[in-house]
Amino acid sequence: MHCVYFPPEVGGLESHVYHLCRALAEKGHTVEVVTSRSQPGLPTHEVMDGVDVWRTWLPARNSPGWALHSLGAIPRFVARAKDADVLHAQDIASVPPGVAARARTGAPLVATFHTSHFLRRAARRLWRPVLSRFVRAPDYVLAASAEIAQVAEALAPGTRVEALTNGVETSLFRPVEPTLPPTERWRLIVPRRLFWKNGVEHLIRAMPYIVARVDAEALLIGDGPEREKLEALARELDVADRVVFMGKQPNAAMPGLLSSGDVAIFPSLQEATSVAALEALACELPVAASRVGGLPEIVDEGVGALFEPADPRGLADAVVALLESGRLEELGRRGRRRVVDRWSNDRLAERHLEIYRALLERRRGTH
Repeated sequence: MHCVYFPPEVGGLESHVYHLCRALAEKGHTVEVVTSRSQPGLPTHEVMDGVDVWRTWLPARNSPGWALHSLGAIPRFVARAKDADVLHAQDIASVPPGVAARARTGAPLVATFHTSHFLRRAARRLWRPVLSRFVRAPDYVLAASAEIAQVAEALAPGTRVEALTNGVETSLFRPVEPTLPPTERWRLIVPRRLFWKNGVEHLIRAMPYIVARVDAEALLIGDGPEREKLEALARELDVADRVVFMGKQPNAAMPGLLSSGDVAIFPSLQEATSVAALEALACELPVAASRVGGLPEIVDEGVGALFEPADPRGLADAVVALLESGRLEELGRRGRRRVVDRWSNDRLAERHLEIYRALLERRRGTH
């Protein structure tokens, strides 16, 4: 596999690829990942939970940096792919290394398009021909949400794209002993990196409406370039004592933090499929989410509530209604059952193996 970012990086894509690779390795398969040396001090090669991880140069965390990493990773990816049965490109920048390795090895190439970056670029006229070629290039195409699948198929008419929601490691993400001390306030968990697209500003703007009706606090778990602006906004709205900036937390700490809350909130302005929302549901935490991207595919009134994006009053109404419903435990239990039944990482790994085996059978049939 190739993926620009991989743990210890924190994020939905990183979590998805890590847990998928680990599940495949646990099922007896040899799995190697080529990724970026995205943090100082990371080794060029290490083995993580049975997965060989190789890291190459990343000049910058932006589109030019990702493009240069993609091209620079080709020699390493081709070298590691020489004995591969299947190649898998995880998102846009991973397609060129996959195509180059397929040309050298003949192994079938799968690509998964994951993120709102894909949707944003698909909306730009200059990007459409590029993305069209990237969608047509693989032997099988997956998308992390129905919306991404539809956009990809529109970019490359005649190409079938399977929508396959990212999975959750339900043995890790489950109800556990809360790590935060109990409080008489309702505790709202907001596991969002502090980037514009995640809409955290609108959660903070909703807090005055929420605390006017219920005694609540919001815990923001994640960091990013908007933190200073958001801290200033909380002070300006006089809710600084109700909004706690916890910064980035390790993945292993999240089950205990999620289990410390009453409701998880996802005020996204753009979203593919939110692994973080699935993780919250797996910990029996009801979810309130904006009605964008892949979120309505996993959240409804059976497990939480939806509200319109960039609408602080609507967000507040949805959250207060959940808190006052008397149904939080019921919604939480139903949310976990839904994740286990539909979106467990084991089910995700088995579907990937079905796809890989079908591609290998097709390849054998043509030789």
